[in-house]
Amino acid sequence: MHLRVLAQDGSARAALLELSSRGPQKTHGFPGALHTPAFMPVGTNATVKALSPQELQTLGVQAILANTYHLYLRPGHKVLRSLGGLHAFMGFQGLIITDSGGFQVWSLSPLRKITPEGVEFRSHLDGSTHFLSPELSVQIQASLGADIFTALDECTPYPAERSYALQALRRTTVWAQRSLRARDRLSPGKPLFAIVQGGMFQDLRAQSLEELLALSPDGLAVGGLSVGEPKGLMHEMIAFTGERLPRDRPRYLMGVGDIPSLLRAVEAGFDMFDCVIPTRDARNGTLFTTQGRVSIKQARFKDDPRALDEQCGCYSCQNFSRAYLRHLYLSGELLGLRLNTLHNLHFYMWFFSQMRQAIKEGRFQSFKRHWEALPW
Repeated sequence: MHLRVLAQDGSARAALLELSSRGPQKTHGFPGALHTPAFMPVGTNATVKALSPQELQTLGVQAILANTYHLYLRPGHKVLRSLGGLHAFMGFQGLIITDSGGFQVWSLSPLRKITPEGVEFRSHLDGSTHFLSPELSVQIQASLGADIFTALDECTPYPAERSYALQALRRTTVWAQRSLRARDRLSPGKPLFAIVQGGMFQDLRAQSLEELLALSPDGLAVGGLSVGEPKGLMHEMIAFTGERLPRDRPRYLMGVGDIPSLLRAVEAGFDMFDCVIPTRDARNGTLFTTQGRVSIKQARFKDDPRALDEQCGCYSCQNFSRAYLRHLYLSGELLGLRLNTLHNLHFYMWFFSQMRQAIKEGRFQSFKRHWEALPW
């Protein structure tokens, strides 16, 4: 894996992340590279909800995030390995990054018990008991055939006492070391990102980063944000951590996807992002436009013949009215979920392409001010 910075405007940077391991898949039109800053839709269960892989390709989606925990439980990593891995299983030829299962340590906290060796949890599907260790997490990711792995971590909740955040930090460092060793044994050469933790304590974030850098991971991800903390505090942690991340490796901010926070993170030098916001909000009737956020449920759109966003080139905006999108949503029609999702992901892909261009042209700050002024 090689990161080539193409342009920089302040700390914001446009880069090309090249993965030499993609091999034959380069023939499918995806060159095994990621143009950054890049947004990666979430495909938890080997699908980005409501859309086909062909539609993702048409939208310009370069990479998606798949979920280790959920795919381990169903259909099972051994099944996926026997079927040729995730790329073949879901028919997606872009890059696939897998999370480690660490986020579920936080989000499914009533169902798990954390130990120094890993996490014991009860399946949310059938109540069966499982144990996820750093080694098994890497084994699952290898079976899925992901292009980039992540190390198992303990996602610190908010609020958390300093003593808890420190304990989770230390455990995350040990698990990262074990994950890297497992990667070297099971998939040598496969890129693996370690995940910075430390809660909302700046000195602990700095300590986590220092400990992880000593392990020489291929990239650094920042986790434990957007877990219920105030936006202002999250932005402080993004800026603090971003300026300390190494310049020669990709920087991945996990689970953050609202427009103002994305702008702050790119300003701080982050390269990669994933979040459920554009797809989840689409299913809830919240859409993103060049004029800001719109709730298509509102009565004022009942007989509005205009496109949702007259500056948008997506299929939804080119063919359907606000009135129709509202009607579909209120009627519970599946087409409404699809059209909304198509629009939101088109917007995010377009927004990131515009952001990359602004960085290359040295006008990122004016770009940021323009978008921050809109109602999000």
